[in-house]
Amino acid sequence: MNTLVILGGGTAGTMTANKLRGRLSADEWRIVVVDKNDDHDYQPGYLFVPFGINKVKQIRKSRQEFIGEGIDLEFGEIERVDADTKIVHLSGERELAYDYLVIATGTTPRPDQTPGMLGPQWRRSVHEFYTYEGMIALKKALKGFTGGRVVMHITELPIKCPVAPLEFVMLADDYFTKKGMRDQVEIVYVTPLDGAFTKPVASRELGGHLSTRGIKVETDFMIERVDQERKAIVSYDEREISYDLLVTVPLNMGADYVGASGLGDELNYVPVDKHTMQSTAYDTIFALGDGGNLPTSKAGSVAHFSVDVFADNFVELVAGRPMTHSFDGHANCFVESGKGKALLLDFNYETEPLTGHFPFSVGPMSLLKPSRTNHLGKLAFRHVYWNFLLPGRPLPLAADMSMTGKHVE
Repeated sequence: MNTLVILGGGTAGTMTANKLRGRLSADEWRIVVVDKNDDHDYQPGYLFVPFGINKVKQIRKSRQEFIGEGIDLEFGEIERVDADTKIVHLSGERELAYDYLVIATGTTPRPDQTPGMLGPQWRRSVHEFYTYEGMIALKKALKGFTGGRVVMHITELPIKCPVAPLEFVMLADDYFTKKGMRDQVEIVYVTPLDGAFTKPVASRELGGHLSTRGIKVETDFMIERVDQERKAIVSYDEREISYDLLVTVPLNMGADYVGASGLGDELNYVPVDKHTMQSTAYDTIFALGDGGNLPTSKAGSVAHFSVDVFADNFVELVAGRPMTHSFDGHANCFVESGKGKALLLDFNYETEPLTGHFPFSVGPMSLLKPSRTNHLGKLAFRHVYWNFLLPGRPLPLAADMSMTGKHVE
């Protein structure tokens, strides 16, 4: 009996287990998923709850509900992986031997890595929305905010869902407008980049949307510390930006056990081949979802498309054949822009986000242009996530990016 161990029961881990269970013989393969608890969160909803778009009860469900029949689910903290002996060490001195290992424990915000970010004002005047607890605290803070300067700040890239901070400032503009107090709120977007986004066309288009909403953009800001007493963030070149309400994206890092096991880079991301997601150090280890160092967005769509490629390759690999499928870095994501509209980005390793239209059966959906159709698509995705994506059911979206409908400048 061969054993495939999947560390992490989030999006990538759950999809992988469910897709492979139907393709690997139950008589020959045991599949084990390991996670610390039974809570599976719909993470795109973290941003929606503070603005009242999603309800808290729509965000969290039981992990066991989505792990298919014939898959073992183990709960426990992962302490380390011994890649030479192919053993995963869990809390309570438990051990799991594997033949192949998938690391899918993602990335998490680490406010402890920035001086002053954690302190007496954490989740009072200093917030984040990348965790369940942070989402709840921010909802309360926005509801009670009476005016002043709201600063949306990004510590450093890469981060999970890199468009989410942009969504926050545009949703905040809409939120305070609807409350009749937009003229009492200054919104500032602070980024370490030289523009609103990483690529020229998207940076131009998204920057324009911020400008028309009166949202100020502060670029090239590399944070050194948060001064909670003075309510200011300070950069390494001693620039200061004051705030009344700070919403920050802390440094993102992979799981600590990855670093402790000698499997990660300086941020605990697993170095992998960007086309196969196979570890560059161990051919029996793969990293899927946000846990690898793929040079593309850490986003749910990347998990979806890369898992599709991995599943095909893995079946070939264990059958003794070469892996013939290649992930092209495909990512797409909706960007909520407020007023019941959203933008859509579609890109891969070689092609930056472009304007145009996305070819889809219910579309076409506009690229980098706000539309009601895009907004409805984002709202519908929660249903797709719970009922199709996690169970590993096929979706009418090709893993490879298409150039159809895109305007090349």
